[in-house]
Amino acid sequence: MSDSTTDTAVGEPSGHGHRKRAYAVKQVRGPFLRLAPNPQAIEDDVDLEPLVKRLRKSDPEQLLAADLFSGAGGLSLGLQQAGITTVLAVDHDKDAVETHRHHFSGLTARWNLGDPVTVQRVSSLIKEHAIDIVCGGPPCQPFSKAGRSGIRHYVRTGVREAYDDRRDLWQSFLEIVQRARPRAVIMENVPDMALDREMLILRTMVFELESLGYAVEERVLETWRFGVPQFRQRLVLVALRDGVQFTWPPETPRKTTVDNAIGDLPVVEGGWRPEGGAAGWAPYAKPISEFQKRMRESVPSHERYRVYDHITRPVRPDDLEAFELLDTSTRYSDLPEHLKRYRDDIFDDKYKRLNAHDLSRTITAHIAKDGYWYIHPSQDRTLTVREAARLQTFPDWFRFAGPPSAAFRQIGNAVPPALGRALGDAVKNALLANQKERSSTKQISAALAQWFDSTDLQASPWLKPDSRWQVISAELLLDKAPTDHVRRIWPVLKQMKTPTDTLRRAQEIRDIGRLIGRENRATQIVSVAEALADTDCLTHRVLSDLVSAKLISRYIAEIATLALESESEDEEEEPVIINRRILRVASRFSGEGVDRRNHLTDGRLAVARMVGFSHQSRSAHLSIMEISNTICRPSGPDCTRCPVAQWCVSSESDSLKVNRLPLD
Repeated sequence: MSDSTTDTAVGEPSGHGHRKRAYAVKQVRGPFLRLAPNPQAIEDDVDLEPLVKRLRKSDPEQLLAADLFSGAGGLSLGLQQAGITTVLAVDHDKDAVETHRHHFSGLTARWNLGDPVTVQRVSSLIKEHAIDIVCGGPPCQPFSKAGRSGIRHYVRTGVREAYDDRRDLWQSFLEIVQRARPRAVIMENVPDMALDREMLILRTMVFELESLGYAVEERVLETWRFGVPQFRQRLVLVALRDGVQFTWPPETPRKTTVDNAIGDLPVVEGGWRPEGGAAGWAPYAKPISEFQKRMRESVPSHERYRVYDHITRPVRPDDLEAFELLDTSTRYSDLPEHLKRYRDDIFDDKYKRLNAHDLSRTITAHIAKDGYWYIHPSQDRTLTVREAARLQTFPDWFRFAGPPSAAFRQIGNAVPPALGRALGDAVKNALLANQKERSSTKQISAALAQWFDSTDLQASPWLKPDSRWQVISAELLLDKAPTDHVRRIWPVLKQMKTPTDTLRRAQEIRDIGRLIGRENRATQIVSVAEALADTDCLTHRVLSDLVSAKLISRYIAEIATLALESESEDEEEEPVIINRRILRVASRFSGEGVDRRNHLTDGRLAVARMVGFSHQSRSAHLSIMEISNTICRPSGPDCTRCPVAQWCVSSESDSLKVNRLPLD
């Protein structure tokens, strides 16, 4: 959102090669809100000790938290609602720091957590004052090949490189935990953090935390199940020191709709501003839904009939015409041509009217620049600051420092307080119960790897190959083949270590394919070998090219990558692979329905929890593939032969029938 509009707004080029006419928009400046520090806020490190002592004296069981990358304080507020006091908060955004300092006691510092000196300083404060919980949502950036190689080297050898000023902020977060060793860690982030091929960041964090003695749980949560009125998925990692077991908070099946959340707020036009600037307010009647009543709790009595920050952008005349045509199912491409300022093949969902009777779409920081994704359900304008705050579960008394654009940005970046409260309650309960976790990813991975390394594979012997080409040819010809076919044919394929070897015996491959009713597959093997010609070194790039040319599937390329490490560090990868068979094992093991929902998130997380990220992870992952074909079959598992049965939920069940899944 811009804090002021220009006198004219000129349409951007559409996909039809012409420019739209200019529309005059009245200049409207957003109020610039300044917030005084909380009366109990402290300004310096030295003042933290008396505050902590006072809190401990008043309640010896009081849990204290440090909120890193705290933003406006959504997580701090949620923890506060759970009875946990944030005594230290760190962020680098000026307006967010001002907002946090206004609403919370303790030390709110505008420090750069990418600075090694700051990392040391924050670590020392947390450790010195025995702060119980370290929480936050560190930004996570994609890795370069060099960065990935460095992380793998550390995981494999334990040798850490010197502090790199360019290191990512999640590494700063992890280092603070390593130095301070708090009782609990809560990390919140976008699910994309776990969706790269290797899930490198998440697996590294789990590996490191378990090495420090933490029991770690990670899950993608749908925040609406905790009372947040929007579709917002978040990756949450919780780690408890000394192997203490964590149980996820209970979920609700009932959705809080957009109308439940904001239906009581007064009607305003786009660009409306109250008298009094930042101190101005809109007249308010009363809350109706239970959610609205919660949002009005703790509003001072003299502000009972006021609502603050109920302001939004002005609406251009052409936008107003477009908004009037929109219902909740209308797409941008459905609008008349004269109202399109953007290419509708790229921006098909550029405009989105929210459904009053359903969840809002995810409120993100992008709302600060463009509110078209968030058009009011019944009014022809984008959302107000207060409406966005409500959809993030910030109560009405919570204000945001800076201009409206800064307020929107802080709201979009925040952890919804309702989610923070649920997590805070769950962590408190877990620490109080003090039950020990029965297993760790490290133990499970080690058991799987040991079984794999000591077992003669029956279903997929090519998972112990001499070359990646052996894996490709065997997967193409023998995947899901009867065991007797595998036993007779694999020794032949094993002799062909390169595509060139296969081409020399092309007719033999075709004959074998014909004998077992897989002639088309045999022909495909020869075609792939011909495409590779004299390319016998199957690097990641070569495998990717085969996938792009649709000669092999991505799944086969990933198995070839996993089954045999490359001799080149630049090529080394360890992807987390899923298919129906692998998901079946993970689902039975965890007792969760990861085979039926969110394969790319829940499924991959479940597999990653089993294989870990150590020198044993490759063997552990490959063992799941073999187990899925020999031990944990669709018709039912043979738990007496499974190397991880002692930790398997299905193995402990009174009736395995409950956990058996349909045939592939």
